[in-house]
Amino acid sequence: MTVLIIGLGSMGKRRIRLLRQHFPNVDLTGIDKNEERCNVVSEESEVKTFTSVHDALATKSYDCVFICSPPVSHAELISLCLSQGLHVFSELNLVSDGYRDNIKLAETSNKVLFLSSTFLYRNETRFLIERIKKAKEKLNYTYHVGQYLPDWHPWEDYKDFFVADTRSNGCREIFAIELPWLLQAFGKVSDITVHKDNMSGLSLNYPDNYLVTLKHESGHKGQFMADVVTRVPVRHFEAFGEYTQLEWRGSPEELWVADEGLTKMEKVEFITEDAYLEEIKMFFELCNGKENTTYGFAEDLNTLDLIDKIEGL
Repeated sequence: MTVLIIGLGSMGKRRIRLLRQHFPNVDLTGIDKNEERCNVVSEESEVKTFTSVHDALATKSYDCVFICSPPVSHAELISLCLSQGLHVFSELNLVSDGYRDNIKLAETSNKVLFLSSTFLYRNETRFLIERIKKAKEKLNYTYHVGQYLPDWHPWEDYKDFFVADTRSNGCREIFAIELPWLLQAFGKVSDITVHKDNMSGLSLNYPDNYLVTLKHESGHKGQFMADVVTRVPVRHFEAFGEYTQLEWRGSPEELWVADEGLTKMEKVEFITEDAYLEEIKMFFELCNGKENTTYGFAEDLNTLDLIDKIEGL
């Protein structure tokens, strides 16, 4: 299989590393406008690189592409690659540019259009989704996800990568990562209340923190706090009802559930798997003909619409 990687930043390098480790027979080619990044990847991973998508496409044919460039560039690249007959794996898009056209193009060209939603491949969130769906009562939940924005990419200024763009800002990325699994767990949202402002000295043209109250059609309700201010990274989820109590602190080792007697919290043990690898495996299975029942562009269109509403309130 010949695979093209567009974008050789942190996610592009992660995909290359996983492909090298677990799919050694895959023929990889990388693309990035930044020549220095190309040189680093060529030396570290022995991957042939180009600074132009068109140059790479003119060199040979490819079976599929991983689009790991900044989110606002995805729509045009997805359209180009689908039109060239490639199956497409897209990292988070954060904006809905070209969604409907690219969904149609994938259908008419009979190509896979796959969207990364890594948290749906984590054992912890899968466990939480299953337990919440089985709950016979209404649940309340709180969820706080935060990390200081300059620490996201400590090797570069936060004003120099895509979170500086209002359309692909840091809080929006948190929502795009977390809402798919929350919506699968608790159901569609029927009402939203939002409090947001700027509470840091960061040079941002968007709010650096959100406190969102979500009421779901299922009757569940919760508060989701997302921010780029928290100095010590946090991911802390709690849900409770009359017969259900769950707590998760963001890692496979930190998930607890109330015991059968509802008197104490018990730790849940997992076989840890790499969710980034699991979604690559799923993408390749889809390319080989497996029926596509994964979270995709159509579902993400609804998620991005919800994020737009949150930002607009």
